[in-house]
Amino acid sequence: MASEAITGVGNAVVDMGWGRLLFGQTFADAERLVEAIRAEGPGRRDIAAYVSDPHVILAIAPQELFLDPSHTFRLALAGFRPERRKPRGFTIRRLNSLRDADEVNRIYLAQKMVPVAPEYFWQRRDSRVVTCLVAEDSTTGRVIGTVMGCDHVRAFGDPEHGSSLWCLAVDPQATRPGVGEALVCHLARNFREAGLAQLDLSVLHDNEQAIALYEKLGFERVPVFTLKRKNPINEKLFLGPSPDEGLNPYAKLIVDEARRRGIGVEIVDAEGGFFRLVSGGRSIACRESLSELTSAVAMSLCDDKAVTRRVLAREGIRVPAQIEAGDPALLAAFLEEHGRLVVKPARGEQGRGVAVGLDTMDSVEAAVAEARRLCDRVLVEACAEGEDLRLVVIDYRVVAAAIRRPAHIIGDGQSTVRDLIQRQSRRRSAATGGESRIPLDAETDRALAAAGIGLDEVPAEGREIQVRRTANLHTGGTIHDVTDSVHPALIEAAVTAARTIGIPVVGIDLMVPSPRRADYVFIEANERPGLANHEPQPTAERFVDLLFPLSMPLAARRQRGAVA
Repeated sequence: MASEAITGVGNAVVDMGWGRLLFGQTFADAERLVEAIRAEGPGRRDIAAYVSDPHVILAIAPQELFLDPSHTFRLALAGFRPERRKPRGFTIRRLNSLRDADEVNRIYLAQKMVPVAPEYFWQRRDSRVVTCLVAEDSTTGRVIGTVMGCDHVRAFGDPEHGSSLWCLAVDPQATRPGVGEALVCHLARNFREAGLAQLDLSVLHDNEQAIALYEKLGFERVPVFTLKRKNPINEKLFLGPSPDEGLNPYAKLIVDEARRRGIGVEIVDAEGGFFRLVSGGRSIACRESLSELTSAVAMSLCDDKAVTRRVLAREGIRVPAQIEAGDPALLAAFLEEHGRLVVKPARGEQGRGVAVGLDTMDSVEAAVAEARRLCDRVLVEACAEGEDLRLVVIDYRVVAAAIRRPAHIIGDGQSTVRDLIQRQSRRRSAATGGESRIPLDAETDRALAAAGIGLDEVPAEGREIQVRRTANLHTGGTIHDVTDSVHPALIEAAVTAARTIGIPVVGIDLMVPSPRRADYVFIEANERPGLANHEPQPTAERFVDLLFPLSMPLAARRQRGAVA
């Protein structure tokens, strides 16, 4: 096993996988601490903690180092008595397999954190210095949260008998409440039982939600400072406000990738997601993933769902039966023929006005009336069974494929459906920069009615309830990557649809019994697909490749055939 810590009278360093933890209080010589920080490896995020005189260190290397804008909080373990509230629907345990390591990295990537080599976790699965805990969903067996801890006594003989907490992360799509709090409490209990006196953690000064949790558990802020090295990972912490302030996550993802490549960014209207990218003599205006490379004709084809369906059906794409709402007798006959229907505005996006699984005339007519508020033309389709598959096509290649699942909650035996929805909605909003929330509207009422439960009822512990029929991310849906396992026939259908429309960037939605099977029914094409939430697929990278092919590395351009 590799050495976990460099210990001695001073200069204590612990490898945490994502980078090294340098204990500043053990470095009597400021120059040696600076040299240690300079030794940071590529793609790593070293942290020099417990720096008592940061101004002295920064004076030595002001161009290389910066003061981390985080607060340090401390919990006195001797008096720590958390509520004995047993985690509901999940268990906390030590990481104990390479599969666990892969799951932890999946969560890290989803939370924009630095991943760790799986071998690091495996080699330290029995470590007494570094502890990695995971929260496992009792129903699915998936890892839904993780935290790391460091025992300072075992690392360097800390006379203060301290410990620290790092990399607390919860799957942004986890439906179980209280995962983060349970991980913190479990780690604190472990360290208290090991005879340690205190548990420290570092949290960004503006992370109000996390700070509120820590203060609730009894952590108190202490005057301890942290230094980091200026590197691409830390860029947003030391560059100050960027020109993308106010952009939503879908626009910001693209702007960040462009800035990494040295492409100029001009924000046209942050609230609307409009910006311009400029490099050399090339200038392209965008609204999120919609750019000047998409023609007005292609956009019009996507905008009108009835036209999209007709055009693609002529090319052999399998589409559902469809009529336009109007004649009540025709509507009744269509319902009798197909049993369950979907109602949607002919024009619209983000799932607004869409109702799924309607099986009575009353519900169909109510949904039609609701959809007419958004568009005077309303479409009615046969309801296809299966899972909602989104394929992102860029430059006529599928770069990401994901199953989108409707929002659902899991009962805890104590909270009402309304409370569970509101808590889940807050988590989805926090994980998506405010883009995903679960509305309390007619579609939610229909989903709850189908489940036989009301908003103010308390579902049994462990009961899973689907609260939306549609899987749109904007209405609380979750997304699950299947890029590596999607059937070639589905990829061919998506590319054919994109070429038929003549659109270089598009989200193709199919209803499939399984992403591993060739069967599908086309649902719609989105001319402005959200490129966020598709980790680990490089959607923003491929989008910027399309707009500025010369910004690609030479080897990649040769592979794509962009150069001879």
